[in-house]
Amino acid sequence: MTTTAINPSLSASVPNPSLRIEPPLQLQATLEPLWVRITLVTVALAFVILFLFVPLAAVFTEALRKGWEVYLTSIQEPDALSAIKLTLTAAAIAVPLNLVFGVAAAWAIAKFEFRGKNVLLTLIDLPFSVSPVISGLIYVLLFGAQGWFGDWLRAHDIKILFAVPGIVLATIFVTFPFIARELIPLMQAQGSEEEEAALVLGASGWKTFWHVTLPNIKWGLLYGVILCNARAMGEFGAVSVVSGHIRGETNTMPLQVEILYNEYNFTAAFAVASLLTLLALVTLALKTIVEWKTDESRQRIPQE
Repeated sequence: MTTTAINPSLSASVPNPSLRIEPPLQLQATLEPLWVRITLVTVALAFVILFLFVPLAAVFTEALRKGWEVYLTSIQEPDALSAIKLTLTAAAIAVPLNLVFGVAAAWAIAKFEFRGKNVLLTLIDLPFSVSPVISGLIYVLLFGAQGWFGDWLRAHDIKILFAVPGIVLATIFVTFPFIARELIPLMQAQGSEEEEAALVLGASGWKTFWHVTLPNIKWGLLYGVILCNARAMGEFGAVSVVSGHIRGETNTMPLQVEILYNEYNFTAAFAVASLLTLLALVTLALKTIVEWKTDESRQRIPQE
């Protein structure tokens, strides 16, 4: 009986039926039919047009219904000018204070480990979960005539509620998470190697922050400031509770719109509302630009 030697090279070339190469898997979810994609895009555009574009266009249409002269007269009334001034004043005070707090809180949370860190994170998110009206009532409980500090404030002739300080405090409360929450993940992604290297080379803490940390977080910081400013100028609930609705004194632009609308002065109400809408559109444009820059910064940090 003879045996036939099998050439190893030939045996290697013979395909093994038990070993089959499976084709690569394809994600069916990414290969939706054309009609599905068109439907989804159409629905999204319809919602944007119906619930965003049309209301915004209606604001400007109603504001200019009686012409430019009436429009300019409406926004130049003393009460309207006072509301505009108070809105800008409250934002000008609240945003820098929140800027300092946001940078300090983000630096502490991202760079250090300490007891109570999770508690601080929870407190930062508190205004997101608490109704603005409740935050206004908190200040009434603290600084009202029957509040905890009411007698002391009255004895020292200090007025917080129904005055500018109360409006500023309410604005600070509802806006302080924005900057901190934007900077915390950005600083955590940045790490601490560059700061440590700068300190080893003899740089002070301030120089390290100014020349190392700030360039890496500047777009995220600006993004948070824009969001904080937008919320500060558009806040209604908390400010409504602590303002007292004193015309020409404690009315911000949103409160002025409400009062004019309740008085059936629709032209003036929509005129002031159009200013808020313009501020919102400018904020949206700045937000889009800064968001693009922030995404570039976040993509560059891991590569470096």
